[in-house]
Amino acid sequence: MQNSDLSGSPDLGPVVSTAPSGTTHIRSFVHRRAHITPSQKEALDSLLPKWSLPYRKHVLDFTRVFDRQAPTILEIGFGMGETTQKIAEARPNDNFLGLEVFNAGVGALLKRIDETGLTNIRIIQHDAVEVARDMIAPDSLDGVHIYFPDPWPKKRHHKRRLIQPAFVALLASRIRPGGYIHLATDWENYAQQMLEVLSNEPLLVNTTDGYAPRPDFRPQTKFETRGLRLGHGVWDLIFTRR
Repeated sequence: MQNSDLSGSPDLGPVVSTAPSGTTHIRSFVHRRAHITPSQKEALDSLLPKWSLPYRKHVLDFTRVFDRQAPTILEIGFGMGETTQKIAEARPNDNFLGLEVFNAGVGALLKRIDETGLTNIRIIQHDAVEVARDMIAPDSLDGVHIYFPDPWPKKRHHKRRLIQPAFVALLASRIRPGGYIHLATDWENYAQQMLEVLSNEPLLVNTTDGYAPRPDFRPQTKFETRGLRLGHGVWDLIFTRR
């Protein structure tokens, strides 16, 4: 999910979701009116039933979902799907389950799937916390990708950030021993929070001392390249499950 500077946005307050179990969590996204192109809308209408899964309180059987047995990677907030497509093309022997809440992004990735003929991507258009909690079995994922989540730069909005101890603990429980979680951000303050949260999760261990070099499998996007050219930093973190 690409970053957007919300420092000039009004304080909308936390968006609270009541979970089926009766607990609550603060969503890391706010639904806003967003432009969607006719081709994205067409992809949603025609391709969503083929490549998407509905949210249900039912644990997924990855072998049935992907029609094969293969390592499965969860990507949270895939934005417009550019990175998802490139990684799925480079790793045809892995399955990729992408989560995104916004119609434009889902439509864009559906177009990419259709144009490239990829068969190793499935999409769920729903809140990531609820999907991880209700649809992903413990010790079942081989990896988790979270690239450039919304930084919520204002301090009073930091509680909306996706990377929080409770959610990281949930994700860690869904990754098999030896699997990995890979995060990337171009906000240094958020990178520091990510490093602290992941380092304090007992099930995870850092693969390096501090931040990791960008791995070859994560392509550098046009957005990232432009930021680096302007002198902006990018921080990757890669932890493995004990």
